[in-house]
Amino acid sequence: MKAGRSLPFTLGHEIAGVVEQVGADVAEAEPGERVAVFPWIGCRNCTACRRGHENICAASRHLGINVDGGFASHVLVPHPRYLLRYEPLPEAFAAILMCSGLTAYAALKRLTDEAALGPLLLVGMGGVGMMGLMLAHRMFAYAPLIADIDPAKREAALAAGAAMAFDPSDQDTRKKLLAATGGGVHGACDFVGSAQSVAFATGTIAKGGKVLVTGLFGGTLPIAVALFALKAMTIQGIQTGTLDEARELLDFARERNLSFPAIHERPLGEAQAALEALRAGRVVGRTVLLP
Repeated sequence: MKAGRSLPFTLGHEIAGVVEQVGADVAEAEPGERVAVFPWIGCRNCTACRRGHENICAASRHLGINVDGGFASHVLVPHPRYLLRYEPLPEAFAAILMCSGLTAYAALKRLTDEAALGPLLLVGMGGVGMMGLMLAHRMFAYAPLIADIDPAKREAALAAGAAMAFDPSDQDTRKKLLAATGGGVHGACDFVGSAQSVAFATGTIAKGGKVLVTGLFGGTLPIAVALFALKAMTIQGIQTGTLDEARELLDFARERNLSFPAIHERPLGEAQAALEALRAGRVVGRTVLLP
């Protein structure tokens, strides 16, 4: 918590609200506008930023990560380009699109070729994984397969339209999945990012398959280097999405009438309790704090 920041520090990077005041030279935004905030703000000078990838800026100013964020009544945004009009989408939904939605959307975009060959495997049905499930239904022809160690989350995913659900902690699951898919999936997205989840994902892809890793759970991945060549597989990491992709996602959500996962609203004063519930794995869907 203290790495790279001084305490006290305000967390919160999925933000939507009303513009209250703008600088004297700002013409692109007006007080009273309802906007979502793109939080992945970069230095705008480095190579990544010049390519439009502020989300991977080495000197980033990400709201709620490097500078004070949205668990507050007000938040400072340095430029109107990061204010995205979201109506007629619900405000709480627009907020979660700025990280969990954007991360899932950016990852799934990079699996478009694989998704054309058959259903993708989505590993981890937390907040980001459920967003991925909703998006995959609108983006691709095949309903995705899902994997999660929590039976409640597997049930929620099946109710939301997953084609099949698997328990990675079951020793026979890999064989069952390979049998059900005729030799493995062509693409998998790991929303957990642990040693176990990445190993499971890579163990279920067919030759020439691709695994996208978005989760940050941590751990070390022991894998035989020869498998990269023998399976002709790709493992790619992604750190959320770009500002252009955030705009694309809002347009996509509006045009395709995107469904959204269960959203639980709580007062801002219950932020700590909400985080503890998340840590304990008691949240299915997303929790949004209201000031």
